Amino acid sequence: MDRTQAALSIANIYTAYDRADVLEDLSLEVAPGSITCLLGSNGSGKTSLIRSILGLTPCRAGKITLYGQDITRLATHKIVRLGVASIPEGRKVFPAMTVEENLRLGGYQEDDKAVVAQRLEKVYEVFPRLSERAGQLAGTMSGGEQAMVSIGRGLMGAPKLMIVDEPSLGLSPLLVKENFRIIRQINDQGITVFLVEQNVRQTLAIAHYGYVLSKGRVVAQGSAQSLRDNSEVQEAYFG
Repeated sequence: MDRTQAALSIANIYTAYDRADVLEDLSLEVAPGSITCLLGSNGSGKTSLIRSILGLTPCRAGKITLYGQDITRLATHKIVRLGVASIPEGRKVFPAMTVEENLRLGGYQEDDKAVVAQRLEKVYEVFPRLSERAGQLAGTMSGGEQAMVSIGRGLMGAPKLMIVDEPSLGLSPLLVKENFRIIRQINDQGITVFLVEQNVRQTLAIAHYGYVLSKGRVVAQGSAQSLRDNSEVQEAYFG
């Protein structure tokens, strides 16, 4: 992994459903070791961008690279194998499986049982509550606890880049604050984070750099501080 290169580079991509482009000439970069955020309202194209990065809805033009390696046309499982973890909107745990079974699924590409055990121990250090509830069915846990399972499952793959989609969705203000604290803690451990959110205040409080997406195009970008001070961003999101 070359730390001098962008962790994620998206260059002039177009992504379409049927014949209608939902992303148009979109470019952005995620610096290694950073928390880079993508802000945008519903319908702005955030989910389409995530799907393009993961190869679920390949872009029809443009280029996507991960630490300099072209992943534009790679299959999703190969992108994951290169070190991309995605924490989906709405958590998406496997409800009929235990907490530990959910977590172990995140490390399915690692054959060494000792390595998997070490990763599991690290996840339990970050989320002690999951250790206490390791045998509980994930579907019986609260929304906040399921969010922990989802993030922990992503960590089990030892990612180079973690894409976190709407971590505040459906959670109480207290749990939202805790989730963002955990995301910063994960970043402090050296994991690059691409944070896709609508919660502007919380996101810009922990991000290093950000982009604002509207109708499939980047309409503003800059450091978190510059976006907080941007009059158009203030008007759109802070009122």
